[in-house]
Amino acid sequence: MPLFKTIDVNPTTQILIWKVTESFDELFQKVVLKEKTQLRLNGMKSELHQRAFLSVRMLIQEAGISDFDLHYDEFGKPYLDDGRYISITHSHNFAAVIVSEETVGIDMELQREKIIRIADKFVNEKELKRLQSFDTLDYIKKLTVKWGAKEAIFKIRNEKGISFKDHIQVASFSLAENKTHACLFFDDLEKMFEVNYLEVENFILVYAFEK
Repeated sequence: MPLFKTIDVNPTTQILIWKVTESFDELFQKVVLKEKTQLRLNGMKSELHQRAFLSVRMLIQEAGISDFDLHYDEFGKPYLDDGRYISITHSHNFAAVIVSEETVGIDMELQREKIIRIADKFVNEKELKRLQSFDTLDYIKKLTVKWGAKEAIFKIRNEKGISFKDHIQVASFSLAENKTHACLFFDDLEKMFEVNYLEVENFILVYAFEK
């Protein structure tokens, strides 16, 4: 399948989404990879992961970025030669990238009941009690937004020791608004983030800007 969706968030920020329907060979024939990337691809045991990896390369090509211009720092955080910010996510058969002149992070999560069982791992008790007043579908959706927001923020800061439950707080939000804000309190650090989210089929896509 070609590019699934492009979202121009603002004049300097773009999101590109790919729905992975192609075989490994179909994707591989369409990308140009540097040697380091090829070695990383070869080391992947799962074809599902290989296809997701290649779909990200398709996305950056769609954004006009060469694989030779994309690098990863010592913590695995991607960066570009031109100084713009990039964040990458993939979940099941979807992949997405966000490219911006602002500091950004992105995450995509499948909505599923499993998240209810692990909610206490990333949401504090007071917050969890309030969320449990919603019906099951909205409860799952809100938990998925919160998890995605915390993942996106972690991708921005990427500092060892950050706890989703204790250090990242997402403000209350209405599902109809598609936006909220969040704060990271960690050691002496205090950072605010603008959080945006949308549904893509049965997935939640969340992206965050550091303010």
